[in-house]
Amino acid sequence: MYDYSSAPLVLREFLSYMDTIKGKSQNTAKEYFYDLRTFFRFLKIHNGLVSKDTEFEDITIDDVTVKMLSEVTLSDLYEYMAYTNRIRKNTSSSRARKVSSLKSFYKFLTTKKNYFENNPAKELETPKIGKSLPRHLDLDSSMLLLSSAQDINKRDYCILTLLLNCGLRLSELIGINISDIKESTLTVTGKGNKERTIYLNNACKAAITAYLEVRPKDRVKDRDALFLNKNKQRIGARGVQLIVKKYLGLAGLDTKKYSTHKLRHTAATLMYKHGNVDIRVLQEILGHENLSTTEIYTHTDSSQLREAVNKNPLADISINSKKKER
Repeated sequence: MYDYSSAPLVLREFLSYMDTIKGKSQNTAKEYFYDLRTFFRFLKIHNGLVSKDTEFEDITIDDVTVKMLSEVTLSDLYEYMAYTNRIRKNTSSSRARKVSSLKSFYKFLTTKKNYFENNPAKELETPKIGKSLPRHLDLDSSMLLLSSAQDINKRDYCILTLLLNCGLRLSELIGINISDIKESTLTVTGKGNKERTIYLNNACKAAITAYLEVRPKDRVKDRDALFLNKNKQRIGARGVQLIVKKYLGLAGLDTKKYSTHKLRHTAATLMYKHGNVDIRVLQEILGHENLSTTEIYTHTDSSQLREAVNKNPLADISINSKKKER
């Protein structure tokens, strides 16, 4: 559990509400905390409450009060967004997330706690996010990545196999318990603590079976955890990220371009492109609440575009061929 002791009471109340009432994950709560901590620090600068030579990261936020928050105007929020853009150099997606955090926070203050009536974030607009295709490995690179771990470490090979075949989130992977595996199915807990069932293919079942044969059994601190680290504890997010980076490097793939989350993109793309998986089925597999989120994975390549045009029933009809018929 993350330590929020440096946060003022009002922020701790909000984070507790998002956890216990809204069912948000610990990772989501941390994102809210980071976003609002940045806003609180800006607020203290904006109100002249810190000296000019104070480093931004050293600004404490435990003295931010409800009264200070109630005096914030929509103009102040737009100044904050300009600050995150010009000074902090945040991307449009990062700024959009900060807007979402502010909206949720001020809605909580005004409608759940009733600390004050005016909600300055209500009319705050979200920055437009440019759409870009998710980065992913192609089929050959995916096979190369798997082969780089196949004869080295059965645990690592199993991790890569599940990531590339099931499209798991990092948090879902490290949260897998042995008891979650039932023959050909795997139950994972995704965003919002929502459970979903994933069907395991032959590659996944074989990789899990091979790993369980060598998985430590003595002095294991979390006996039900599927993946363990060298201390025989449940492996953490950073541990998996380092594993993925290691084998990307061994496979000769760009470790700056690809990451653990890119393997989720890869799994989704391979299922859609090579498996002809329906987009709604893909939505269920990935655990997306909205179909629009899944649609970013259904990008096409030039060969698909070329094939689509060539399949047009008018593709072989030309003026010359019509003249010959006459």
